[in-house]
This record gives sequence, structure tokens and C-alpha cells, in this order.
Amino acid sequence: MSDVAKHAGVSMKTVSRVVNNESSVKKNTYEKVQQSIKALNYRPNSFARSLAGNHSCTIGYIYDNPNAYYVIDMQNGILSECKKNHFELLIHPCNHKAEDLEQQVLSLVNHSKVAGIILTPPFSEMPDLLNIIEKINLPVVRVISAHQSPEMNDNCIVVNDYQASYNITEYLIKLGHQDIGFLCGGNEHGSSRERLNGFQSALLAHGIVIPSKRVVQGEYSFDSGVQGAKLLLSEDNPPTAIFASNDEIAAGALFSARLMGIDVPTELAITGFEDSPFSRQTHPQLTTAHQPNYSIAEHATKLLIAKIQQRANEYIENLEILQEIVPALVIRGSTDQI
Repeated sequence: MSDVAKHAGVSMKTVSRVVNNESSVKKNTYEKVQQSIKALNYRPNSFARSLAGNHSCTIGYIYDNPNAYYVIDMQNGILSECKKNHFELLIHPCNHKAEDLEQQVLSLVNHSKVAGIILTPPFSEMPDLLNIIEKINLPVVRVISAHQSPEMNDNCIVVNDYQASYNITEYLIKLGHQDIGFLCGGNEHGSSRERLNGFQSALLAHGIVIPSKRVVQGEYSFDSGVQGAKLLLSEDNPPTAIFASNDEIAAGALFSARLMGIDVPTELAITGFEDSPFSRQTHPQLTTAHQPNYSIAEHATKLLIAKIQQRANEYIENLEILQEIVPALVIRGSTDQI
């Protein structure tokens, strides 16, 4: 750092401010220091920074999600921001049903000395775990599914699954579908409830009533989609459309329809959610809602680093994108007018 300061003709404190992305540095000074950093191939030592400063330079990401695409997008988004801010990333999978979950998290914090953690569902929606984290005063940012946010604060990145689900359902209704089946994800996820609520609200708004058997409980998996669709399509008067809670379930539903000789989309419309690679690997490709997981992870990490550096208010005031994100409808070949 001393070499960089001499090369750029600034103080070591200014170099430190640039490395930590502090907004108080003037643009021309920032660029001059960055040129010196590049010229000298300087890379901050996270361990040394931790010793010299008052916090660790490592962020923890704790997750339990069966969707590998989701996990990879989140990891890459978090890692991208960590690299920009010279932070390290510690990835720690956990079983959300483990009896010693809280102890596992405390052990991670104590042994790894993380400066803060990012939580995604279902961990971000578990009150007992959140209480433990609050008691040890550890900075945390939660990615949660919600559409009403009176209690939300600067700890959350909100994904409005409710509105996205409403939009998908309304799209199917406008195509002419009056009988729509719904395949649920796991009950432990807030997104499952939000997506079902959005679906039901859209039906209600259009005066459509469907029997309770049209809503099939399940998990966020391909097999769950296969079994759920088989149940719906075996009825004497099957639905004309199926809304699956994610693309993996939708891919399973499409597979089941094909086995039963039902053509998609002429005889049955199918929609998914999240816009994962599953939605583009099927034939026809799936109509879905694009959930920008990489971008969500980036914003969660930016916010967490700002909290660690005690400049969260400054970050929130300058947010280019609201902390609430609504997945956008993506129309593809699995739906068509009837």
C-alpha cells in the first residue's frame, strides 16, 4: 500500500479509501490510485486488512436450496461484488432441518470470523435463526419473498413473487384459460406461499373460482412436477393450463404431458417461474418469470459490505434499483392462445 501511495502521489489513507470504495474520494484521485494499483499489480491482503482494521474481510453465504442453478447464480453474484471490494467469500451449505442449525451458524461465525452473512430462503425466513444472529450483532442481509413490506428495513432484498405470479396468471387468463392447475413448491419457502397467493388473487380479481384439488402440494423438483401434472391431467376434465412454481417443476409437468400424449401448447399451456436454464432446455421452451438471481446477489452483497463498513444509509440513498425486485414475464412456446 505504501508503494501504491508513492506511485500515485497520495497518502496511504487515500489508498485505503480507494481500496474500500469509500465515496469521499474524488473521481480523478480514485482513477489515479486505480492506475497505480494496476501498474504495480497490487492486491490487498485480506488477513492483513482484518488485523489492521476493526472487521474481517470475509463474507459468509449460508444456503440450503435444491436448485443448483439458483445456488450457482447467487454464488457468482456475491463473488463478483466481493472481488470488486477485495473481500473473500466463504460458502457454507447447511441443512435447514438440522436440530443444531443455530449452533452450526454460531460455530461458523466464531471459527471463520466472517464480517457478515447473506441468507437466502429458507434461512432468511427463519425467526429463531435471525434472533440468534441479531443477538451476536453480526451484519446480515436477507433475500426474502414478500409483497407487503411495512416491517422491511435495510437488511432485506425483497423479491416480489406475489406480483410476478399475479402477472403470469393474468396472462394465462387473457389467453382464454379459465381452468388452471397450480403446482406448489416446498412449504418451508416463503416464495411458495407468495406465488400461490398471487395466483389465487389474480383468479379472484377476474371472478374465476377453481376447486381446491387444482392446487397440488409438492417440492421444487422435476419429479414433483411429473407427479403433480399426472394427478391434474388424469382428471375427467383436466385443466387447460398449469402454472408450476418453478421451471424445474414445469419441466416435469411438460414431461408428464408428453408421456400422456397431450400436446403443449395446443392442448395444454404450461408456465414456470425463475427463468432458470430448465426453461430454455425444454421443447417447447417455457413461458416463465425472469428472476435475476445474479443481480439480486450483487445488490445483497453491496448492501452487506456497506453495512460492514458502516455506510449502509449512504448506499441505500444511492440505490439505482429499488430493494424490491419483481420478476418479469417471459413469453415462450409453452403457452399459446386457445
